[in-house]
Amino acid sequence: MSPVQHHDGPSGPSHPSSKQDALRDQAAEIAAREWGASPDQVVRLSGENLNYLCDVGVLKVSVEEDCDLDLEEAVQHVLEQAGLPVPCAQPSKTGERVVDVEIDGVQRPARMQRRLPGVQWREAPATPDLLANIGSMIAHIHQALAGFSHSGSGRTHPWSLEGAGMHRKCTPHIQDEALRRAADRAFQLHAALDLSDCPRGMLHGDVNNENILVDGEDVTAVLDFGDCLEGPLVADLAITLAYAFQHEGMELETAAAIVEGYDRVRPLDLSEQQALFPLMLARLATSACFAAVREETDPAHATWYGQLQSTREPLLKLAETAPRDAETALASACRVRRGACEETASLVERRRAHLPGVLSLSYASPLHIVQGRGQYLSAADGRVYLDLVNNVCHVGHCHPQVVRSLSEQAGALNTNTRYLHENVLAYTERLTGTLPDGLDVCFLVNSGSEANELALRLARAATGRHDVMVIDGAYHGSTGTCIEMSPYKFKGPGGAGKSEWVHVVPAPDTYRRGVSGEGLAGEVSEVIQAAAADGRSIAGFFAEPLLSCGGQIPLPAGYLAEAFAHVRAAGGVCIADEVQVGFGRVGEAMWGFELQGVVPDIVVMGKPIGNGHPLGAVVCTRAIADAFDCGMEFFSTFGGNPVSCACGLAVLDVIEEKGLQDRAQKLGQHFLKGLRSLKKRHEIIGDVRGSGLFLGIELVRNHETLEPADSEATEIVNAMRQRGVLLSTDGPLHNVI
Repeated sequence: MSPVQHHDGPSGPSHPSSKQDALRDQAAEIAAREWGASPDQVVRLSGENLNYLCDVGVLKVSVEEDCDLDLEEAVQHVLEQAGLPVPCAQPSKTGERVVDVEIDGVQRPARMQRRLPGVQWREAPATPDLLANIGSMIAHIHQALAGFSHSGSGRTHPWSLEGAGMHRKCTPHIQDEALRRAADRAFQLHAALDLSDCPRGMLHGDVNNENILVDGEDVTAVLDFGDCLEGPLVADLAITLAYAFQHEGMELETAAAIVEGYDRVRPLDLSEQQALFPLMLARLATSACFAAVREETDPAHATWYGQLQSTREPLLKLAETAPRDAETALASACRVRRGACEETASLVERRRAHLPGVLSLSYASPLHIVQGRGQYLSAADGRVYLDLVNNVCHVGHCHPQVVRSLSEQAGALNTNTRYLHENVLAYTERLTGTLPDGLDVCFLVNSGSEANELALRLARAATGRHDVMVIDGAYHGSTGTCIEMSPYKFKGPGGAGKSEWVHVVPAPDTYRRGVSGEGLAGEVSEVIQAAAADGRSIAGFFAEPLLSCGGQIPLPAGYLAEAFAHVRAAGGVCIADEVQVGFGRVGEAMWGFELQGVVPDIVVMGKPIGNGHPLGAVVCTRAIADAFDCGMEFFSTFGGNPVSCACGLAVLDVIEEKGLQDRAQKLGQHFLKGLRSLKKRHEIIGDVRGSGLFLGIELVRNHETLEPADSEATEIVNAMRQRGVLLSTDGPLHNVI
């Protein structure tokens, strides 16, 4: 076959013919002067660089400011020595491989590379044997470059697949809504990747279907090492796969031949198999983003952003594929495979042998989760799940800033509050600084349960009373006292019923009860009066500003203001249980009680406070803290230790620095809009409610009787688990997702 016209990535902007002619004439003069080419046989090739086909080779004049020709030539020299078909530079008349020339009035480096046979892969039929040979060639390149060292290999550039997440901010430039959503999906999967276990080495960096030359089913050349850099080896394979899907009729099962060919030469380990599909999608999404930005920058040059159309169909198609299904298809012939099903079954048996049966497992098919990153959880079988249940790892699973703070402090010191330590003081100052004036004193404990237990002790000490008032359906923790004051537990299976010191206010559920917030708050007064008639008095009123286990129910406007007024008039204190909804989750405010325009006397915190590290807190007024100081020391062995406080500080830093409260508000509004759209189309959805990213979907079988669709809710949650999305059911009727 005739030599191909070399092509360096996406087609560049076209120049007016007079400009093209002038550039060609200058290039012809350079080729003749430096390499002895025939001037009348110099032809411009496509590409973003100035590339010209000559009778003695291919003249390449680099236009990128950040090119590293020394690195590129060093890589190609190693590959040439290994017998691989790469276009190394030919010495000029003076013996130089790279010559500085002036073209279009600018000094640029130029090379004359040898011509290689074949046609671009994009022009050839994608037969299984050819695809396998392409995969094998990439693996041979990686093997030849094993141990390669160069001062420039640690560089990066905008096309680096490892750093593709940087382009997510460009998705708004994509005007096609479906394509924009697909690109967002691709970048979400990329964000969940942990490439730390993937073998690394020197990459080609752009093994696309224009940089591979073929002859029949043989690979005759690999061109253009201008994007070479060090990184995860699987990135090169993912790039090739991304361009394979720009061939008509390409399917995952077909493209698997590329993976098989690679694996024959260099076996892919499990971490690489898992990363392959998300990286492939990220490459397509990156191309779409680049093209969209270019279209806005220079709409007159259509060839500059032609990738937008060539990328569209494969990205739309692949973004709808479950990552685990894609991995299974692509890596079907890999020599290293998973055996997670047997491992999961073994774990279940071991769990039954040594853990109590009262510890439940989520989902009909239990998950063996081995890794978390951001909003994603990864199972032992490699499947990645979007975690919509999580209410503990508030700023994302294994957030690097939190992990780093934990590790550094744990490596230095971990004691208790009987010693002075900066972390304890810094954290309590920061935490109380997020609350209204007057809530100044902070007790640090280990969990939300311990915090609620302490809050009850504080209320009793401050009022001299014993009883407590709670909202029906509430859950306040797992200690003995907390179980006694949690209707969610004591009214449920195995519960002992209500203790005489616990008084329950009906849940202010406007969906099921259809009463205004102020009318429902009047029930607080009725419960207080009934208790008084029995000779009992209320020490404190525990209220979640949005009911969590009660069914993801936002309190109606005005409810807490009136309820708190009734409690205080009766001599009790008001306690906001922010264990589930605090720290900006509700979007509009840092704390749920702020949505009601009230200031409690005591605030209880847990769950998200340490992003998974055991930590809890109770913040109260100075007067309540002083009343508790009766001579008996309060001490929590681990509460307030320096490591926990370091985690707490890191969580507050991330919330503030990343604007997560505002993010929760915006995403929550978007989410609610979509859920309400579903409600219009599906009769089973009775109510959609929530604030920020604290949301609930109540399912009913009948909109008149409101019969709970509990089994259907469970079925949907399990079905979504199979689709890679983790949800859960809650509420007293177990019908709220």
